[in-house]
Amino acid sequence: MKKLAVSLAVGAASLLSLGAAVIPATAQAQPGVVVRVAPPPPRPEHVPPPRKGYVWAPGHYEWNGHRYVWNKGTYMRARNGYAYRAPQWDERDGRWEYQRGGWDRDHDGVPNAHDRRPDNPNRS
Repeated sequence: MKKLAVSLAVGAASLLSLGAAVIPATAQAQPGVVVRVAPPPPRPEHVPPPRKGYVWAPGHYEWNGHRYVWNKGTYMRARNGYAYRAPQWDERDGRWEYQRGGWDRDHDGVPNAHDRRPDNPNRS
């Protein structure tokens, strides 16, 4: 148990020395990660021609605990009745919050995996 605590302390100290801190996410906004360092600008990528029955999921940066890592865009099989929301980084008070992408059935902008009311009848 002591070894685990020491390892965690050393890891946290190394993150802070890099100028980045991963902060626990609040349950309210459901971000995956909060980082103090802004993500790099998105990379330009070639989007292949449209494919019937598929949706283009654009490339994006994710935080791996130490740095940003680029995930290239790809086609995903479309889901009938759902809208795909791409992952995004939002800046709030000098911190960058990663909002996971996903499939949204009621088109309210909240992926169903994180939506308390995924079939909200009062959506706009």
